[in-house]
Amino acid sequence: MRVTVLGATGSIGRSTLDVVGRHPARFRVHALTAHRDAAGLLAQCLVHRPRYAVLADPAAAQPLARGVREAGLDTEVLSGAEALVQVAEDPNADTVVAAIVGAAGLLPSLAAVRAGKRVLLANKEALVCAGAVFMAAVRDSGATLLPLDSEHNAVFQCLPEQGVGRGGVRRILLTASGGPFRETPPGELANVTPEQACAHPNWSMGRKISVDSATMMNKGLEVIEACWLFHLPPAQVEVVVHPESVIHSLVEYTDGSMLAQLGNPDMRTPIAHALAWPERIESGVAPLDLVRTGQLNFQAPDPRRFPCLGLAYSALRAGGNACAVLNAANEVAVEAFLAGRIGFMAIAELVERTLERIPRGELADLEAVLAADTQARETARQTLEAMA
Repeated sequence: MRVTVLGATGSIGRSTLDVVGRHPARFRVHALTAHRDAAGLLAQCLVHRPRYAVLADPAAAQPLARGVREAGLDTEVLSGAEALVQVAEDPNADTVVAAIVGAAGLLPSLAAVRAGKRVLLANKEALVCAGAVFMAAVRDSGATLLPLDSEHNAVFQCLPEQGVGRGGVRRILLTASGGPFRETPPGELANVTPEQACAHPNWSMGRKISVDSATMMNKGLEVIEACWLFHLPPAQVEVVVHPESVIHSLVEYTDGSMLAQLGNPDMRTPIAHALAWPERIESGVAPLDLVRTGQLNFQAPDPRRFPCLGLAYSALRAGGNACAVLNAANEVAVEAFLAGRIGFMAIAELVERTLERIPRGELADLEAVLAADTQARETARQTLEAMA
């Protein structure tokens, strides 16, 4: 199987290559991409020797090309957004791991789907921003779509016929660790620093996703994604805080049965599952020791502490362009928080104000999705200036 990894130098990309490297007779890396991490991508090229290496930022491509030449690799270096799409739809790769963070991953992820690939989706924004367009492309192209997020992969494993059947499902429950501020009094959250927000207790993730986890916007985006993936209305997708991060999600059936997928909090488990599906392969993850784990705890998310979760549900119920606006405004807000321009609780405030300022509209095609994203970012930046 030939594999292309979009977002190879991020946490999901690195975990994917770890699993791939454990099965050299089964997988061959065809292309690797990154945003601007030339050094990180070069190191991966030295190990996996892909046919293509792509940097989204053209300015970073020159040092990568020089490093590839000096190493004597047979890897062609490309750059820019069009190159990302090119390798995503390249017919010489069977499988595309879509792990670019944020709305930047939408176009290459959609290109892979339209090319009828086996797409392992970790870029939740593709469904959050363009769910109707994306899922229509999956149906029209005959692509195989497999979820990589630990929560959605868990649901996929617990559904009948491995995600195909929906009969008898009462609801699904996405688990959330609660992040680093699960027990922090809401009144103290205004003074949270970026370093504290990025210190996730269970998972190792990039800074943007870590902040989303701390605000629980990440879980809100996952709720939206789950509704598209599993064809369920918002009322049938719930969130429960589970601090141990051992149960990754659950499916409840109308007969009272509840199925859960358990494992250590390591992304290599869902990645290995999706890479080999419908088979199972070694992932490198240590077995779960239930005796050592001892107990599993659950609680409802606190809406005062996590207002972003409520905003996501509201956008999902509103439909149309609301989810695309939510995602774009959140990306602007998180970037501002990490740069020290706004406080932690102002992330939700900026997102809410942006949603209020943009009228609802429908997203009939990709052009409308991209226009909504652009409008939302501009509105969010204007709102940010007014808040400063």
